[in-house]
Amino acid sequence: MTLPRFLAACRRQPTDTTPIWLMRQAGRYMPEYRAIRAKHSFLEMVRSPEVAAEITLQPVDLLGVDAAILFADILPPLIGMGLELDYLHGEGPVLYNPIRTPADIDALRVPSAEENTPFTLETIRLLRPELDQRGVPLIGFSGAPFTLAAYAIEGGGSKHHARVKALMMGEPAAWDTLMTKLTALVSGYLVAQVEAGAQAVQLFDSWVGQLSPGDFRAHVLPYVQTIIHEVRAKTGVPVIYFGTDTSGFLSDLKSTSADVIGVDWRVDLRAARRVLGDDVAIQGNLDPIALFAPWDAVQPRAADVIQQAGGRAGHIFNLGHGILPETPVDTVRRLVDYVHEYAHQPVP
Repeated sequence: MTLPRFLAACRRQPTDTTPIWLMRQAGRYMPEYRAIRAKHSFLEMVRSPEVAAEITLQPVDLLGVDAAILFADILPPLIGMGLELDYLHGEGPVLYNPIRTPADIDALRVPSAEENTPFTLETIRLLRPELDQRGVPLIGFSGAPFTLAAYAIEGGGSKHHARVKALMMGEPAAWDTLMTKLTALVSGYLVAQVEAGAQAVQLFDSWVGQLSPGDFRAHVLPYVQTIIHEVRAKTGVPVIYFGTDTSGFLSDLKSTSADVIGVDWRVDLRAARRVLGDDVAIQGNLDPIALFAPWDAVQPRAADVIQQAGGRAGHIFNLGHGILPETPVDTVRRLVDYVHEYAHQPVP
């Protein structure tokens, strides 16, 4: 049976053209999403399987992307650990009882995914028959332990991540307890997503670029390796690891053993390939801001990303981060079409 081109690329197999999906492809830039958002809070959408499934399918049907990514968020699994989460309009997520002491860490629960996020698993079960009819695979995801710890300790977004780094550097035993709990939470969550029907999973480590290479190796990498090993051993599906500002420790990202490494726009894909080698797939990496430019400026940048990747086997086109809210939908649609058409254009 021939794999869909996204899954084939994850396994570094040749594809008929470059596959493309986009982080936050189901989101605020789409009028169809905004129409649903006007009726529900963010958490209501995540917790309603029918609504989350509808949102997940929107970019598949409207853009023709090669993979659907589950509509969810990285932070709701923290609720079951005992943290109080909300999303404030215009301000993003806030945790009202952030972690401040080792005692707070000791009090955290590690619930099963079935207990903690049954709505997400049901969303996946609803999606698979719909996506199978379209021949499009489904990507599940989770936040990685460091990024979840950053939100849980800072209480929301942060510019310097001073609290989380201070705990990591100053209280190694408490840090290990926290990361061990988060590792168990994330591993179980991803395995449950695959058992429900996800065909690949992505670990989002959005804030890991705040760390030095040494701190990443000592305080983050072992936990990521554990998650990827457990997910692969129990499910066999491809695992994608993505972080921003990671150009300073690309070689360490390879040590995660992820099947696919996502890189942001700050990294030339030729340089990434030299560091990562040919035994890992690469995902990325157009600057999301480029999509605000006229198409005649976007097109050569998209072509350059494909050329940097050096061929279709093992490259998944994506942005270097998520689509921004005001991005023109028509430009996104043209990007998807162009990436698909690029392989069939005459060589100059």
